[in-house]
Amino acid sequence: MTVTVGVHRSNPSLHHLARLDFLQEELAPLGERAAFHHYTDGTRTGELLAERTIDFGGTGSTPPITAQAAGHDLVYAAVSAPRPDHGALLVRADGPIADIADLKGATVVLGIGSWQTHLLAKALHRAGLSYGDDITAERPRGDEAERLRAGAIGGWIAQGADLAAAHRGGEFRELVRTGDVITDRSVFFTRRDVATERPEIVAAIVTALRRADAWAAAHLTEAAAIAAEDQGGSVEDWRTALAALPWELEPATAGFIAEQQEAADIFRQVGFLDGPVTVADAHLPALEQMVADAIRKGA
Repeated sequence: MTVTVGVHRSNPSLHHLARLDFLQEELAPLGERAAFHHYTDGTRTGELLAERTIDFGGTGSTPPITAQAAGHDLVYAAVSAPRPDHGALLVRADGPIADIADLKGATVVLGIGSWQTHLLAKALHRAGLSYGDDITAERPRGDEAERLRAGAIGGWIAQGADLAAAHRGGEFRELVRTGDVITDRSVFFTRRDVATERPEIVAAIVTALRRADAWAAAHLTEAAAIAAEDQGGSVEDWRTALAALPWELEPATAGFIAEQQEAADIFRQVGFLDGPVTVADAHLPALEQMVADAIRKGA
């Protein structure tokens, strides 16, 4: 059997895993082979699992919730430690927006459907505003810094090298720091049949992921050079961004499921989801100890 892991550039752990031999090494004793399927849009991960194009994938916190809402039968495998400095909602430093309430009626640029939707929806919800009614959400088009500088947009959720570069310039300030609103974990999940029928494969992938994370933490400059080559930006800015990540994995526990359920409830309330989602349906408690052991093995 060939085990196929989905890879997109928004998930650095998977991006590094695909460049290393760790997955093949972990799968070989099980008689399995490793393959990687590269794609550009991480929000399609649930769909690709359902189509059996991939067997395992990873995203931010929002795509597995929308995948459940679409009827895809997924199971959470592992999550990263919280990433408090992964991103931020930026506004112009000398602009009119002083707090989150001032975003009412403004346009905010963000990765719609990504973890950034979770961040913005919850931040607005806390301020008594609605993601669906009180702001206009737009997808990035590559000129966000220029548009924010010119006042054409009210806010921009930046991450990675873009965030590091924005901090260096001094023209923008953080209106919302990610860690002050959500845990912003990197989330890894699989199909239910893989989790229930071949949990040892899930464990092997998690061990390989943990090894890839350890490699990245120990080789930040090399990892930054890879990111700069693939995605643009400077090696310096990417090194700053990657150094802010925890590079640690945890099992998907009941506490994490509660975090996701809170997000799902907010998404439904603001109209981002059409109906309710029971996040616990994607939780397999029997997998937790095996994943914990796999993480320790890869450390």
